[in-house]
Amino acid sequence: MKKKVAAEKYLPLTHTTYFILISLIKPLHGYGIMQNVEEMSNGEVKLGPGTLYGALSKLEKQGVIVKMDELDEERRKHYILTELGRDVVKLEYQRLRNQVEASKKYIEELG
Repeated sequence: MKKKVAAEKYLPLTHTTYFILISLIKPLHGYGIMQNVEEMSNGEVKLGPGTLYGALSKLEKQGVIVKMDELDEERRKHYILTELGRDVVKLEYQRLRNQVEASKKYIEELG
């Protein structure tokens, strides 16, 4: 349970951070993350470089993601989730799912 407690301290995530972390299930560079987040959020979340790289820096310092060695000849920095990051994403997904399930019948009453 120690690992779960460590991951829970990062919750709740902002929707922007949640989408960034989901993007990093596989190695991805900054521009790829921006495109992925916009696509996954159906255009709701559009990241600028300053916002993205600020978030990546913070997440890296927290140990939620890690910068990988250069994977291509263009020397773009790629990032990926750490084990802690995977736990954080799974816990956040479960938290959101529980929230939706708990409120479903009330929302349905609204028509």
